[in-house]
This record gives sequence, C-alpha cells and structure tokens, in this order.
Amino acid sequence: MLKINHLYKNYGRFLAVNDLNLHVEKGELFGFVGANGAGKTTTMRICVGLLGATSGQVLIDGEDVLSNHDLLSRKIGYVPDFFGVYSSFSAMEYLEFFASTYGIRGAEAEVLCKDLLDLVKLSHKADADVNGLSRGMKQRMCLARALVHNPDILFLDEPASGLDPKARFELKEILKNLSSMGKTIVISSHILPELAEMCTSIGIIDKGQMMLKGTIDEIHRAASAASPLLVTVDDESIDAAFEVLKQIPVVQQVSSQGSLMKVVITGGKEDEKAILASLLQNDISVYSFTRQDGSLESLFMDIVGRRKNENVRGGVQ
Repeated sequence: MLKINHLYKNYGRFLAVNDLNLHVEKGELFGFVGANGAGKTTTMRICVGLLGATSGQVLIDGEDVLSNHDLLSRKIGYVPDFFGVYSSFSAMEYLEFFASTYGIRGAEAEVLCKDLLDLVKLSHKADADVNGLSRGMKQRMCLARALVHNPDILFLDEPASGLDPKARFELKEILKNLSSMGKTIVISSHILPELAEMCTSIGIIDKGQMMLKGTIDEIHRAASAASPLLVTVDDESIDAAFEVLKQIPVVQQVSSQGSLMKVVITGGKEDEKAILASLLQNDISVYSFTRQDGSLESLFMDIVGRRKNENVRGGVQ
C-alpha cells in the first residue's frame, strides 16, 4: 500500500528527514512514534502533499503521489495536529461543504454525511454548531471530514494530543473500527504505549531516520530484550560477581541493591546463557536470574539515548 523510499528533507544544513524508508501494508494501523522534532510531522506533510521532499519517493499502490497531486488528493485523507473548523456551520453543514469539494452533493451528500457522523459517534450533534463542540468531538469531526472522499489511506498527526482519557478511548475505538473495515491508517504520536494499544505495527523514528519497525509482538520482544537482567546472588558473592560481569563484553553496566544486581547487556538469549554459565563456573551462588519486564518506554529511551551518545562521540552537537 504505502512505500517510502530513501526520503530526504533538508532545511539548509538541517536534515529533518534522513534516508527514511517505510513499507505499510494495506489494512495496517501503523504507529509512527518519535520525540518532538524527530521528523514525524515533516514526513507526514510530505506524504500528503503539503511539503516538498528534497529527494525520495512516496508510493501508494505503486504510484508516486509526489508527482501526481490529483492521485494524491483522491487516495489520501489527512487529519493534522492542529485543525480548524468554520464558524456558523452545523456539524452536518460542515461535512456537506467538504463533500461538495469532491463533487458530492444533494441526497448523496446527505446520506454520506449522516453515515460519517454515525461512524464517528456524532449523530446527536448533527445540528450543533461545530465551534461549540468539545476538542475531542472536533477531532472526530476532522476525521469524518478526512473520510468524505473514501480515501485508501488515512494520515493522522498526533490525533490524541490534548484529549482527555475518555476522548482518547473513543478515538482509538473509531480508528480500530476503520482498520477492521480495511482502511490503511498511519498515525503519529510521541507516546509509544498509547500507539501499542491500537496499532498492528509500529515504527520508531529519531533524527529523521527509522530506527526500529515491527509488529506489536516484535516491538514487545525488542522491549524485553532491551531490559536489564535481574540477578540475585549470595551476599558474600557480590564483589566476585561484579568482577566476573565486568569481564564479559556484552555487559554494559552493573549496579546492585543488596544482593540484587541489575545488569544491562547488549546481547540476546545466548548471551544470557553465557553470562549465567560464567557466574556458575566462578562458584558464585545465583539464586535468581531473569529479565526485567520489558517496558515500551524503556525501549524508546534506549534507542533515543543510544543515538544521542553516538552523536556526542561523533562530534555532532
């Protein structure tokens, strides 16, 4: 469905998007996560035609939408991070106005707009002034607006920003419903756990580059792998265990609280086995040996922190 190939966006010497590559399958609900300034909004604005790329491709169903704005306007729906509504319009009039821009008028527009209001759970607000709607309702109105031309793919930039918990839940349920109907959805956020609750796959972007992409299960496994080992040893073995662990190349950091040691490593399951074997071979009494439950926040901070350290070592400020 969506392919982004070697996408770059320069602002003078600043590289906002740096050789970004992405493939989103039809029907996926893809979460685009990154810190503020990571390049999410820039990438989305390029994809929807609001910003030119320095170089690269954005393909939808194999067609380059960056060079064909008519195709882009037909296939894409967009909900920006900041949205506006026109004064003195009822919710129904608001949707009918946008439907008319796609040539949908009269009875056809009336049926369509009623269906969209029902889809976003705003049927009871059909005659209400759009300016009087809550922020969450306005966000759902903008989602309905983005659907009037039945696009193949939806882009939503930080749609849950500023919403209360109830409004976020309602929005997530609507997006999951759209995904189940076969819509391809790309949604951005700086909150990884929030995306994990509704997305089928996630990509983590930092400094304009895709650092990690996978299904929710794969991301959770990566979070577990990025979590430290928790090792409990005999009180008298703590010093010896420190010495053994410091000699193992994959061990990055060791700390302790009493007999509980927290060991940060870069390896996987085989390295875990080797670490345990080294401790036992050195006659250290190990009472427990396990990974800390993986947290998505920890994974995100690990990726961003690692990049920051690499840039400092490389002289990038």
